[in-house]
Parts: sequence; structure tokens; C-alpha cells
Amino acid sequence: MERDREFGEFVDARALVMRRTAYLLCGDWHRAEDLVQTALTKLYVAWPRVRRHSVDAYARKVLVRAAIDEGRRGFRRRETVVDSVPDSPVPGAVPADLDVRRALAMLPSGQRTVVVLRYWEDLSVTETARLLGRTEGTVKSQAAKGLAALRALLGRHVFEEQR
Repeated sequence: MERDREFGEFVDARALVMRRTAYLLCGDWHRAEDLVQTALTKLYVAWPRVRRHSVDAYARKVLVRAAIDEGRRGFRRRETVVDSVPDSPVPGAVPADLDVRRALAMLPSGQRTVVVLRYWEDLSVTETARLLGRTEGTVKSQAAKGLAALRALLGRHVFEEQR
């Protein structure tokens, strides 16, 4: 069937990118895989109606909406599985080995979503606002707050070295 072949080619080409984006949105590889599967299922159902020139944008939108919906579920807020019990943190201390992924996971979900879409997916403010159903001003403020939080967590030198 032509539909299945086209969809299979799309999945082969884009699944890895979608999984990486999903990971940055939620901070957990297992949840990222679940998000991608959910997004691909919804995309497959809508495949005959999706315009081929905008399939990446549509897939990204479905993925982000799936992440938002999944993040609203109560059980995710009550319970978090970790490999080991963390030591008690010292107030004001920043771990020396903090990496960007862990710092990104520490951001509130709205800021994390905006930062991922703006700086990982390289979307404009307008595209990000449209995708999330928010105003451009909200996207700008969430991006600014997210970057400020990342600077505080990672240190200014990380951002200055990249210029």
C-alpha cells in the first residue's frame, strides 16, 4: 500500500530526530520513546490528510502536544523513578558535573519546551507561539527565563565560549 510505504519512509528518516526532541522535552529516554510512539500513531491516522510539504511541522506539533498532554497527567508529578537516592543538596551549590541535559530537565516544562523548540528545533518566535498556542510575548519571556536559568545552572562561561 502506498500510504504505508510513504509513512515508513518518513519514520525511517525522522524517528531518531523526533526521539531526541522528545527526550529534550521530557528528560527521560523511556518517556521520549512513548511520546514518539504516541505521535507516530496519531500521525499515521492523519497521514492521508497531511500535506507532504509540511509533514515535519505537523509531526513536531503532534509530538509537542503529546508531551504537554502527558505532562499534565497527575501520576507523573507524584512519582519519579531514580537510579539512586540523591544526597541532600547544599543550598546554593551548583554541581560541577551538571550537563546541559540535566540542566534542561531542571527547567519548568513551559520554559523547557520553548527553549527546545527555539534553540534545538531552530523555530522562530512566531512558529513556536503558533505551535504552542501561546502569544509571541509569552514565548519570548519563557525563552528569556529559560536561558537565564540555564546560565545560572551551568555558569556564564558555557554560553560565552559558544560565541
